[in-house]
Amino acid sequence: MEPRIEMLSETLLIGKKAIMSFSDNKTVELWRSFSPRLREIKNPAGNELYSVDIYNDTHFFNHFDPAKEFEKWAAIAVKNFDSVPEEMDKLILPKGSYAVFPYRGKPSDAQKALQYIYGIWLPGSEYDMDDRPYFALMGEKYKGEHPDSEEEFWVPITNK
Repeated sequence: MEPRIEMLSETLLIGKKAIMSFSDNKTVELWRSFSPRLREIKNPAGNELYSVDIYNDTHFFNHFDPAKEFEKWAAIAVKNFDSVPEEMDKLILPKGSYAVFPYRGKPSDAQKALQYIYGIWLPGSEYDMDDRPYFALMGEKYKGEHPDSEEEFWVPITNK
């Protein structure tokens, strides 16, 4: 699994967020509270959905603790922040380089892919994880828990 390296331009998101850990995972509840309200967002910049993780430090996975908390977002890119629905928040993904890993399979089975990315690829690459949000980008080929579902894992990187 080799990534492509991409420069992301600043991206504006509107969505809902929750504080969680891997041992107290609230992802399903977060998306259930966000998805039915997508039509309330009046200025989408596309159809892709963003599952964003904001970790407290770039070494989050080096000493992995499943009880360590992070911020998770269910969001969509927008053209501007002129209209933010009630009980939703705005987030700016800053411009920067990302290693983009294509993933095919059930999201619940992604642990092996993520272990490879953070445990093998990243330490062996010419990059370090940057202090910007990580996100999964879910487009037209995303089918939820279907084994043929496709998404991309965007890992923020900086040169070592």
